[in-house]
Amino acid sequence: MAKVAVIGAGSWGIALAKLLCTNGNEVTVWSIDEAEIEMLRTHHEHVDKLPGVKLPDSIIYTTDLKEAVEGKEFLVLAVPSVYTRSTAKKMTVFVSEGQIIVCVAKGIEEDTLMTISDVVEQEIPCADVAVMCGPSHAEEVGAGLPTTVVAGARSQKTAEKIQDLFMNQVFRVYTSPDMLGMELGGSLKNVIALAAGMADGLGYGDNTKAALITRGIAEITGLAVAMGAHLETLSGLTGIGDLIVTCESKHSRNRKAGMLIGQGYTMEQATKEVKMVVEGIYSAKAAIALAKKYQVSLPIIEEVNQVLFEDKPVKEAVTDLMIREKRTEHQGLKWDKE
Repeated sequence: MAKVAVIGAGSWGIALAKLLCTNGNEVTVWSIDEAEIEMLRTHHEHVDKLPGVKLPDSIIYTTDLKEAVEGKEFLVLAVPSVYTRSTAKKMTVFVSEGQIIVCVAKGIEEDTLMTISDVVEQEIPCADVAVMCGPSHAEEVGAGLPTTVVAGARSQKTAEKIQDLFMNQVFRVYTSPDMLGMELGGSLKNVIALAAGMADGLGYGDNTKAALITRGIAEITGLAVAMGAHLETLSGLTGIGDLIVTCESKHSRNRKAGMLIGQGYTMEQATKEVKMVVEGIYSAKAAIALAKKYQVSLPIIEEVNQVLFEDKPVKEAVTDLMIREKRTEHQGLKWDKE
């Protein structure tokens, strides 16, 4: 049994807290919101963000960050990506040398273009920082439906510790040394999911969705590999796997926000309707900045940015994608004949 703190009481943090407790660990959940903590203590359920998922009575809930962090072998950092740096700054005085922090949020910091793990390593240099991601909606993990994810770390030993901590008969965990590829796949797929949602909102069909997923992973892979990530990572669970589930699922907040925009909502109206952080909106600008830095073309992500931040009509964005300059699908393949 390990002592674990889940920092952040959103749907993902709560689903993982239940999983960790079911695995026999001593689990503490922290939130900055006193009302949220009181609701969890009273109902043993997050009635707003994960209704119907009953939590074990043994989970401890607190708003005291020191109480949550000190003495724990593992810290699962589950706050939305936009709050990662501010939360890490508050945590750093309580974190001990070598304490394992598992980052489970997805995003790229807009100002610095840093991944979540890079931000945490910068703010808490004494920690052993790792990541975990893959096609894993909180609603399904909370319900105990079979799910597979990947634990990434600087060392195999740390990755395997995380694998042992989380893995059970309904939650399979693989390991990987490619934290960069995992985080880029997990972040940029949210931008493509916005596009997929926009297509759904316009009433487009399966052909359109398949094109967005396939060409979307090509864009993500092109940028990730240019930045030093590995091709295999983007063809696996944290690349194409995470992209498929986020573009297709009824649980996807990014797809839902995109669908509302496709139906005529503004970005602000859509995010208000979703009622949760839409990570893809924050990653979209960062993706374009990275594309410029590494000289990579991201046509779908460019059009999403124009829709979100320049009020470009969604139908016009689709048309502009379709009539771009002609090209071959795979640049490296050779013809049999001239």
